[in-house]
Amino acid sequence: MLSRWGTTQLGPPSDTVKPRAVVMSEPKAPTPAPGDTYKGWLFKWTNYIKGYQRRWFVLSNGLLSYYRTQAEMGHTCRGTINLATANIAVEDSCNFVISNGGTQTYHLKASSEVERQRWITALELAKAKAFRMQAESDDSGDDSSPPAAGQGAGSRNSEVQSTLRTLGSKVEDLSTCNDLIAKHGSALQRSLSELEGVRLGGETSEKIRQVTERATLFRITSNAMINACRDFLSLAQAHSKRWQKALQAEREQRVRLEETLEQLAKQHNHLERAFRGATVLPASQSNPAIDSKGPVPGKGDVSDEDEENEFFDACEDVQEFITVPADPKYHRRSGSNVSGISSELGMDDGTTSLDEQSLASNPESPQSQEVVPVRKRRTRIPDKPNYSLNLWSIMKNCIGKELSKIPMPVNFNEPLSMLQRLSEDLEYYELLDRGAKCQSSLEQMCYVAAFTVSSYSTTVHRTGKPFNPLLGETFELDRVQESGYRSICEQVSHHPPAAAHHAISERGWTLRQEIALASKFRGKYLSIMPLGSIHCIFEKSNNHYTWKKVTTTVHNIIVGKLWIDQSGEIDVVNHRTGDRCHLKFAPYSYFSRDVARKVTGVVTDKDGKAHYVLSGTWDEKMECSRVMQSTRGGENGADGRQKTVYQTLKAKELWKKTPLPEGAENMYYFSTLALTLNETEEGIAPTDSRRRPDQRLMEQGRWEEANAEKQRLEEKQRTARREREREANRSANPAEEGKEPADGGGHQDNYKPMWFERQVDPMTGEPTHIYSGGYWEAKEQGSWDSCPDIF
Repeated sequence: MLSRWGTTQLGPPSDTVKPRAVVMSEPKAPTPAPGDTYKGWLFKWTNYIKGYQRRWFVLSNGLLSYYRTQAEMGHTCRGTINLATANIAVEDSCNFVISNGGTQTYHLKASSEVERQRWITALELAKAKAFRMQAESDDSGDDSSPPAAGQGAGSRNSEVQSTLRTLGSKVEDLSTCNDLIAKHGSALQRSLSELEGVRLGGETSEKIRQVTERATLFRITSNAMINACRDFLSLAQAHSKRWQKALQAEREQRVRLEETLEQLAKQHNHLERAFRGATVLPASQSNPAIDSKGPVPGKGDVSDEDEENEFFDACEDVQEFITVPADPKYHRRSGSNVSGISSELGMDDGTTSLDEQSLASNPESPQSQEVVPVRKRRTRIPDKPNYSLNLWSIMKNCIGKELSKIPMPVNFNEPLSMLQRLSEDLEYYELLDRGAKCQSSLEQMCYVAAFTVSSYSTTVHRTGKPFNPLLGETFELDRVQESGYRSICEQVSHHPPAAAHHAISERGWTLRQEIALASKFRGKYLSIMPLGSIHCIFEKSNNHYTWKKVTTTVHNIIVGKLWIDQSGEIDVVNHRTGDRCHLKFAPYSYFSRDVARKVTGVVTDKDGKAHYVLSGTWDEKMECSRVMQSTRGGENGADGRQKTVYQTLKAKELWKKTPLPEGAENMYYFSTLALTLNETEEGIAPTDSRRRPDQRLMEQGRWEEANAEKQRLEEKQRTARREREREANRSANPAEEGKEPADGGGHQDNYKPMWFERQVDPMTGEPTHIYSGGYWEAKEQGSWDSCPDIF
């Protein structure tokens, strides 16, 4: 940590920058001078394909570190050599080599002979100083402080090797003394035995003399052994005290370093991001939670040379724009200001929230109506049992079977189906209610964008897999009397799996979507890519919005605790007006000190002019800031593009996540809405997910019965599918009647959905399933005769 953070340069005090009004760009390389710190560009040999590559080198505190760019100095060190133990050799006018004895060797080339000589001089001075500090540390004995974490690594290793050799020598001395004691002890015993059998006479004196000699030799050897043991003990005690002192000093230094880094990150966040080319957040987000993991040392000399060998999150995400506070003149209240600027979002003095201002002016606001729930919904489900998973019981069922026929136990599931998870997108339907009341399409776009982000908030702890719906399975969510909306989902295809969803609200909006899932297993993580578009239509304004979902990544599939991340970009488009909102879900990066699960976005009109900036996280909240002025940055950022600077008013909260119910960790981390989705209802279709016996048994904690029921339903679905294919073959070719079709064939399963019809979407041109009507009428009449028997 010292080697990485010790090289971060915040610039001289004279390079002050006005608060927030910063342009994110890569700083110009300063002209280094030989001394304690020296930095600049050098060409480093990588391999025979790429040859020499330009790298940013920093010499500080006896350590030579390098980075791909200056922007990496704050988070990713590519390699470091301790000059105290390194050799420096000059090859020609511009080339030179630095090696530490075989494990690391840097072949470097300067731009000129003068530049090469400057580096050589700086390196030699740094090496001499590092060697002198190491020698002083070795000579200081017990009274010396432990060396720094970076530069003391070589000296500490040498000290340990020397100590081990000394201790080994003492152990050999003890072994030799032990052998001598055993030899002389045996001889002494023999002499004593002979003395007992000798009669008193002339031989007595001779035997006594021999015994005395043996005893003397034994005493001398014993004393030598005792002295060796005493030396060993003294040496061990001395080094033990020194090691304990060094360990304690290291711990204290680590605590101080962590505290210093945290304070540095908080106090200089904006300035650092100006030099690294990242985003400066609005004032409402100026105190993000700092990632406690901190920076990680570089991977070494070779890991950075091949782009494909890097982790996808190794570099911090670079934003395309920055926001700064608007000029104070925009905050002054005046008659023209109230009628003009504040007419859209109530952004005049920061006292009224965005949704309160827009809804208070409309007498039909849902907040002015008293909501009386028709029924009391449940707030708990049985706690999740702590069942152990026998992997062998799964593996033995995989032998000789196709992957699609392998029964996966419910241990990996949660007691909800994918159709119910899809209906959870309506958790924060109030955002669409507020959007329906907006007079401005740009303001409405802000609510729609916040709604797209809110649908991911329920996934942050939900690592359980939902039940795969059976073909023809449906799920209704009727909340008309409570919340003014109702929705219907149906599994319209099984190969490939796809579900259609249609929701309509009495508050003037309609939501429809068809989602199919594509997944890729990458070894340590699983990427899930939802396919299909989501449509939101507002009845009053006839605004038609479309967008797609981002990629969901499940990490630690093989080892470790599962965790979920959302990453990618979303373009929310208003097809009537041409307005657009570009949302960016930043992938989690271990090296980033930015807030985790971050989402940023810009709302623009058809001409590309920015009107609002959105910021927040997909698991907590989203905020909106009105753009008063935008300018292009004067310098390019680290990614080579100019940064747009938006001057914004104070941010207003659009959406905030509702806290999970008490005890949610024992109930699969279900939200308040999710707890009610599998609650028994009267009058629902026989194909509704609430009637699934395996899902119901799992919810009740009877997992063994649920596994058996799940296998029965899957086999029943395969049988029904083979029958449909057999009928299709009879219709297409009567001569093929009686021939058994191969399981797995047939596009779209030769199945015609009950409540949805496959069409070409007139807005996007994509083939999709659109609600054809009839479900709610059938429910009112109680006529479900046409529904298939799938359970």
